[in-house]
Amino acid sequence: MMPFRESLEKRLHLFDGAMGTYLYQRGVFIDRCYDELNLSRPELVRDIHREYLEAGATVIEANTFGANAVKLERHNLAGRAADINREGVRLAREASDSRAYVAGSMGPLGAAVEPLGSLSLERAGEVFAAQARSLTEAEADLLVLETFHDLREISAAVTAVRSVSDLPLIALMTVQEDGRTRTGVDVEEIAARLSALPVDGIGLNCAIGPKFMLECLERMLRSSSRPTAVLPNAGLPQFVDGRMFYMSTPDYFGVYVRRFIDAGARILGGCCGTTPAHIRKMSESLAQKQTRAVLRDARRETFRAECRPLDPVPKERRSRLAAKLSAGGFVRTVEMTPPRGRDLTPHLGGAEKLKTAGIDAINIPDGPRASARMNGLAMAVKLQSEIGIETVLHIACRDYSLIGLQSFLLGASVLGARNVLAITGDPPMLGDYPQSSAVFDVDSIGLTRLLSNLNHGLDIGDKPIGSVTEFFIGVGADPSAVNPERERSRLTQKAGAGAEFVITQPVFDVGPLSAFIEKCGQPGLPFIAGIWPLVSYQNAEFMKNEVPGVVVPDSVLERIGRFRTRDDQLKIGIEIAQEMVRQVRPLVQGVQISAPFGRVDAAISVAEAAR
Repeated sequence: MMPFRESLEKRLHLFDGAMGTYLYQRGVFIDRCYDELNLSRPELVRDIHREYLEAGATVIEANTFGANAVKLERHNLAGRAADINREGVRLAREASDSRAYVAGSMGPLGAAVEPLGSLSLERAGEVFAAQARSLTEAEADLLVLETFHDLREISAAVTAVRSVSDLPLIALMTVQEDGRTRTGVDVEEIAARLSALPVDGIGLNCAIGPKFMLECLERMLRSSSRPTAVLPNAGLPQFVDGRMFYMSTPDYFGVYVRRFIDAGARILGGCCGTTPAHIRKMSESLAQKQTRAVLRDARRETFRAECRPLDPVPKERRSRLAAKLSAGGFVRTVEMTPPRGRDLTPHLGGAEKLKTAGIDAINIPDGPRASARMNGLAMAVKLQSEIGIETVLHIACRDYSLIGLQSFLLGASVLGARNVLAITGDPPMLGDYPQSSAVFDVDSIGLTRLLSNLNHGLDIGDKPIGSVTEFFIGVGADPSAVNPERERSRLTQKAGAGAEFVITQPVFDVGPLSAFIEKCGQPGLPFIAGIWPLVSYQNAEFMKNEVPGVVVPDSVLERIGRFRTRDDQLKIGIEIAQEMVRQVRPLVQGVQISAPFGRVDAAISVAEAAR
């Protein structure tokens, strides 16, 4: 294998999962010194390493996390520290069989350093240096400082390690649920301070579960360009029948690996509560993402000389919709859902009405709520060729592999698709066939990158395709998201990936939309506000309670609920939608109006309010 430092520049790496909690699951009581098991139960330690190797880990951490003189002193083992560290590396090396790198794991000393405790920084440095020397002499491939809560202590550890070893060094800290260390340091400062140290990578481990870790990772990456690692716990532990259990499933970890990579992580792995099953799912997801992520990072600097991107077609020449938005015009589009069968007759009739009414384009969702419907591309081709109205083709990542997405997009380009909306897609569990498989090789950010690549004449592997596609690339946004900061961060990533316009989730309250747009600042993309004419009180309840990303205020339900007949409820629903169009018009560059249950006339009535 190439040296780890060189490998880190060329590929993503997957560390193994937990050692301590996995030993506990294997029946080792908590009062044992787990590091000493390298001497007394080497076969158990070696077997765990092998399980992680077979699960797909590319880096195996030696069982040496607590093998420093301060911690070992509690078990009267301080004099055996060197033996425990050397044996830990030997067992990991033996298990890895030259198929994975071996990391020497170094944790905090377990005693507060000055001024918060009595342990001097000088003494702490001596202990860290002794452990690092033992691990280096045992020929570890790299060293990992992990689960540190105190920047002073990890800084002292880095200085000590560098005084005795030039091995690649990864420095990881842990934070609490508020995104800060126990001493109140936030992740941005952690990233900046660690990046200033002589280390090869920085990051976070432990803490709690993947979702929280992703939010912290995104914040770290805004403050550092160093290779960044993320090794979350399997959620928060629960105490059941005298044992601690971690509840995040392996499948859940597999999903988040894709999100970590899209955010920019270079090193992944698991911490407390993770098992070989978690690492196996992470490895499967990593294999799907590896090439794209590495190429994406390379693209931050420059494209390879032999694969120069071509100049894209100017936006205003790609479609009438693009031209109108580029010229500062206000666009009106209507969403029409494909049929569950083969009959497009009602849709063609509706499209004719929309064209006569001056609607700019028809939005075609891709299996909304994971429903099984006609392929949107087929419907788009029919509407464009027979009616002559443009379409905005939604493309969900749920149903396509990365190769499948690229093939689909090339075919869509040939068939005349120009305006596209990149979305991640609803999971199958929400839809008609919850037992079906989802792909999610990429999410909407990755799909946006793929579309942008094609617009520059390159495939996903940066290989020339001979000519450019002419996609006008749209993305989604949720102004009423529970975590608006994260939503804005993702929109910024989408803009950086090549997004050129934004369509929002249905808006029923102008306040969140106004605040969202105001705080976005950059990327400065044209916004098209989603507008949904509610057709009944029951429809309003469904939208409020069962449609992800849609917030229907209680005042809207109360207003519709004053009317008893469906005709009256539809009338007031259209009035509410018209009011929303008038309120959002000064804030956005267009509206996307849904035609619920195929009610094209209702959508046209709402669209008239935008004139």
